[in-house]
Amino acid sequence: MDTRTRPAPHDHDHDHEHDQTHRHGSESHGHPAPGKKHDHAHRHDHGHGHADACCGATALPPASPAPAGGTRRRIPDMDCAVEANEIRGLVEGLPGVNDLHFDLKARVLTISADAEAAAQAFARIEGAGFRTQALDTEGEDGAAAHAPLSGQPGLPRLIAALVLALAAEATAFAAPEGLVAQGLGMGMAAAAIALSGFDVYRKGLVALRHGRLNINALMTVAVTGAALIGQWPEAAMVMALYAIAELIEARAAERARGAIRDLLDTGPDQTLARQADGSWQPKAIGEIRVGDRIRTRPGERIALDGVIEAGQTSVDQAPITGESLPVDKIPGDTVFAGTINTTATIDVRVTSATGDNLIDRIIAAVEQAQQARAPTQRFVDRFARIYTPAVFVIALLAAIVPPLLLDWTWLDAIYKALVLLVIACPCALVIATPVTVVSGLTAAARRGILIKGGTFLENLRRVRAVALDKTGTVTTGAPALVAFESVPHGLARDPLLAPATVPSGEKPDAESLRIARALALQSDHPVSKAIAAGLARADGGLPEVTGFQALAGRGVQGSIGGTDYVLGNLRLAQSFGPVPPGLAERLAEHERQGRTVTLLAGPQGVLAMLAVADTIKASSREAVATLKAMGVVPVMLSGDNTATARAIAAEAGIEDARGDLLPENKQQAIVDLQRQYGATAMAGDGINDAPALAQADIGVAMGAIGTDTAIETADVVLMTDDLRNIPLAIRLSHRTHGVLWQNIALALGIKAVFLGLALAGSATMWMAVFADMGASLLVVGNGLRLLRAGRTP
Repeated sequence: MDTRTRPAPHDHDHDHEHDQTHRHGSESHGHPAPGKKHDHAHRHDHGHGHADACCGATALPPASPAPAGGTRRRIPDMDCAVEANEIRGLVEGLPGVNDLHFDLKARVLTISADAEAAAQAFARIEGAGFRTQALDTEGEDGAAAHAPLSGQPGLPRLIAALVLALAAEATAFAAPEGLVAQGLGMGMAAAAIALSGFDVYRKGLVALRHGRLNINALMTVAVTGAALIGQWPEAAMVMALYAIAELIEARAAERARGAIRDLLDTGPDQTLARQADGSWQPKAIGEIRVGDRIRTRPGERIALDGVIEAGQTSVDQAPITGESLPVDKIPGDTVFAGTINTTATIDVRVTSATGDNLIDRIIAAVEQAQQARAPTQRFVDRFARIYTPAVFVIALLAAIVPPLLLDWTWLDAIYKALVLLVIACPCALVIATPVTVVSGLTAAARRGILIKGGTFLENLRRVRAVALDKTGTVTTGAPALVAFESVPHGLARDPLLAPATVPSGEKPDAESLRIARALALQSDHPVSKAIAAGLARADGGLPEVTGFQALAGRGVQGSIGGTDYVLGNLRLAQSFGPVPPGLAERLAEHERQGRTVTLLAGPQGVLAMLAVADTIKASSREAVATLKAMGVVPVMLSGDNTATARAIAAEAGIEDARGDLLPENKQQAIVDLQRQYGATAMAGDGINDAPALAQADIGVAMGAIGTDTAIETADVVLMTDDLRNIPLAIRLSHRTHGVLWQNIALALGIKAVFLGLALAGSATMWMAVFADMGASLLVVGNGLRLLRAGRTP
């Protein structure tokens, strides 16, 4: 995030009041960046899943995936995406209906609307033949979520039905003319149909009564027609195979829908909690409240989100952020439920109760993202609405026209028409897109990339330019010591600093290093902290500082060994005596590179210059190089001065850098990039990035350092603030798009082949069901391949 105005780089104010308003993520290191939230106390006191900048948390929506304030009802017949699409078509667009949320696992529909509009919507649903049930209590809701699918028989029952159908086929083959055998075969076939297809019949008849030609209607007509023309074994085989295929598809689709929950649902059932008497006893997670203290030992999973109160450890955050290496944690750092404590016992103050942890919010966000239909899914839904009635008409013509014009027997024509109806089932086509999109969203989440919907997942592949904010996005957003220059000896960077370039024969004065660090350690100003951290490896012990003072607007002063020294801006250094010739030019050179310069001075004059700057992230160069290799143009947009923006951009490998931009200027810059390149993404982390994030085709927020406004506005959240995840997300989008169209081609191609076989008289009804089942399993398996993308480095 950037700010437009910047104080003089050497205004080194150490007073307490200034420190209270300073945030280390500001562009200038002198004023608070609007909207930044890096202050530990500020974040921790809220306890709503936010975290400080080093911990990789994101502000996510409430854990419940259903929209707030909606009317919820259970629809027992809503078993799969086909019924959900039918219901969507019935009520979407009704006046007053704002949103629909389908939970297929629980078979619950939530309609976001006022009471009257919701009542009208559910009345229309019931009028179309779908029963609805009220959810009055949490118990009913929970039972619904874990109930078996409506009317769907279990696997043992379906196997029995298949055995009976095979026996009926064998009986008909062995004794095709015997009345007893025919009667026995008919009885076994009827039993197989009753075991496997009663609910299909019921829903099919309801659909036909209301003029809906869905899968159940097609199967009902096909099986009934086969029985009427005497093909009882065929009818039984079709129904048994269809029911088995439905069961396999439902379980495969549930695997895709539940992949993110399975991945993250790793927290323990209980943990050690501190009691009123100070002892530590095991306690159920659901009984722990915000503010309680819990203890996690090495090797255990952290039970709830919280802040470390005691202990230092390393935490494996891979389930949350996708980071491959454990992250060091100290008191004051945030830890997340489900992550693994690896090295030492820690005591944690709980900041989020069960159901409100970061894990729960990630799950909710992905579940919400699944509700938004991707462009390909909308295309498939429209295609299926035309495709199914069209094939039904073709089958009807195939049953009537050939006997009249081609001398076919009526039985042969009707049989071929029924085979066409079975082939027409759009199951594989309808299931192809949601399984693939959910797998893609889950794969992204496994790498710490939260994509807020299938539309954004698909559209990422269209991105041709990526606009990058500077501070907190390309850079770390925190000041660091980048150069130490002895005066008047010329530039000589400390070899302990990185990057180090020490001119031959010149070394920083060791005594000056120790004095500067000793003074810097006395102050909590961010620039002083950066200097102290940068000089942490200076040789020799630290001298004692006495008479320390913070000089408002200028710096600090202290006495070392009876000699007074100051560490501050040019004005403070001049108060000790004249400055060396050429010092102003050296200051200007550092300022042109976007650095804040602090001077160390004593009675003998200025001893050293220390340059502090926001440093580029190690991953930024690689991310920029990867984007270029993919043909995506990186552009830097910054509120800082143009010279600083260009200096940082050049270090990252970005040719196009634009500085001095207010929020509205950034938004206009996105419009310009869209005109120049086409689809444009914007990556930022602050409130002043929100207009540009909203304007961009894809808004990308830094999840760890970003403000709530930026995260809520963005379409994609990078939970680890690693820009390398942008090209990764674009590649995943390309791969998802490819798999989507592979699935569509598989579904339609297999049907086209069997359509030709059916017209040629070479396909039977049970062969057609095998083809439909095979196509469904192929597209589900192909879509689930994307889950492996989440494990690819």
